[in-house]
Amino acid sequence: MTQRVELATVIDRLAVDEWVTEYAAAVDDGDWTAYRELFAPGGRADYRSAGGVEGDAGTVADWLAENLRLFSMRQHLIVNRRVRFATLDQDLGDTARVRADYLNPMRFATDGDTAPPDPSEHGPAGAPDFVSGGRYDFGLVRTADGWRFLEVVVAEKWRGLSPPERP
Repeated sequence: MTQRVELATVIDRLAVDEWVTEYAAAVDDGDWTAYRELFAPGGRADYRSAGGVEGDAGTVADWLAENLRLFSMRQHLIVNRRVRFATLDQDLGDTARVRADYLNPMRFATDGDTAPPDPSEHGPAGAPDFVSGGRYDFGLVRTADGWRFLEVVVAEKWRGLSPPERP
């Protein structure tokens, strides 16, 4: 590999990594417009392993918006990212796959509150009520506008409710 190719690969790796972070932020912040914009035309997501739906980015964004209203706090932690580049139309690095593990603590909304709580107002009571973990498989393609998702597949491995708080 030449230095130029190595530098391009590092730049692409950083861009793909940033795109995965943008995904987590869009879901955690409930920014469904940003979520839709993360996908290439025809891009799809599959949340069936977590009890969700599979479909185009708009359909899945609508489902997420409806179902995640139950939680006033969401925080995706996406770790152990393994990035692999492949070829499309004979150009090096036009597609990428990212396999990454996730941990997703969430807090149930109370009294219709869907705004993230002020952390300064919560001590131990601010602990999450629900936690899940699993693996993402992201498929990306380079477009004229940069990297975009062709697919996002969630493979939930476990979930649980937090134990009740002790006085």
